[in-house]
Amino acid sequence: MKSLKYKVSIALISLTIGTAFGYAPLSMEDKNSSEAETLFIDKKDKENNLVKIALLLDTSNSMDGLINQAKAQLWDIVNQFSYAKCGKGHRPGLQIALYQYGNDALSSREGYIQQVIGFSSDLDEISEKLFSLSTNGGEEYCGQVIQTSLRQLDWGKNPDNLKMIFIAGNEPFTQGKLNYRDAVTNAKEKDIIVNTIFCGNYQQGISTDWKKGATLTGGEYMAIDHNKRVVHIDTPYDDIIIKLNSKLNSTYISYGAAGSAKLQLQSRQDDNAMEMEEAVAVKRAVSKSSVMYNNSNWDLIDASEDDEFDVASIKKEELPKALRDKSKAELTAIIGAKKAERKRIQKEIKELNTKRENYISKHSKQEKGELENAMLKAIKSQAASKKFIWE
Repeated sequence: MKSLKYKVSIALISLTIGTAFGYAPLSMEDKNSSEAETLFIDKKDKENNLVKIALLLDTSNSMDGLINQAKAQLWDIVNQFSYAKCGKGHRPGLQIALYQYGNDALSSREGYIQQVIGFSSDLDEISEKLFSLSTNGGEEYCGQVIQTSLRQLDWGKNPDNLKMIFIAGNEPFTQGKLNYRDAVTNAKEKDIIVNTIFCGNYQQGISTDWKKGATLTGGEYMAIDHNKRVVHIDTPYDDIIIKLNSKLNSTYISYGAAGSAKLQLQSRQDDNAMEMEEAVAVKRAVSKSSVMYNNSNWDLIDASEDDEFDVASIKKEELPKALRDKSKAELTAIIGAKKAERKRIQKEIKELNTKRENYISKHSKQEKGELENAMLKAIKSQAASKKFIWE
């Protein structure tokens, strides 16, 4: 493999997540009413309505094209996932883990494999980790990275959860001392579906066992043109949505030891999306207006959605300086005002995005990207077994 350094975009996450998710958009009435929904009704429902996806990414320079597609398509997939329902009709939660493999900069003793982030629902953190990836040539052991993710991650035993692995690369699936058949057999025993994405010729992927790696667990084998460039259509609504995103950020009130850092992280990921392309920044803004973007662990507005939330339980020193001398009644009023403002902005973003999508539909015969098509096809077919539906 050739050696090359590059940043990976958040949209990779998309890689799979995207993985999670749906096709038909909601009607305007449903979209507006969904703002009032809570993601989960109780702890039990939360545990039963969960999607766990592990992304195993070959970080060699030959993956540049795949990375670019992922950057372009991540938020598309996340946005579609916000239309998914499961169980009693509640919105599912999403956790994503990220591994890199096939990189000489990684430990040879670990099989040139690294867990970049364990299962997390923090989309900004996942984005940050994706951007931190760099490439280097190395040995690509598919069986070993699958087995490592099975051993290290907390997959749980809940039969209602949708648990998936997406592994992407372009070298033979058979490389390494650990037989991939043993790894995927272990995955199947844990009710985890392995999906394989070969970056190259379809028949070549079959001849190098990428298809077998997937079918042994009931997963999907996909071959994509990873060098295909996705062309985005500019619309009259893009600039407005981006400006609304800035206003949306002003509705966040950080708290806790990590609150200030998380607020800065949010801003950096907005910048990363904008550096990729304006259209990607727009799609991220749309995601931030959905139920999938929740930061209750550091934002008072999201935290206040919990029925058990009590602002008086927050220590004064954990609040922004400007709020530390406020009474409980004053804090409650501030939170309520910010919450109302956020819902108004999110509603406006959703309405503009509906117009944006209609504009794109009328002015372009644009098809979904190679990666996006592959991911959505796999997820929808496999989620059906867990009674997931898309509106």
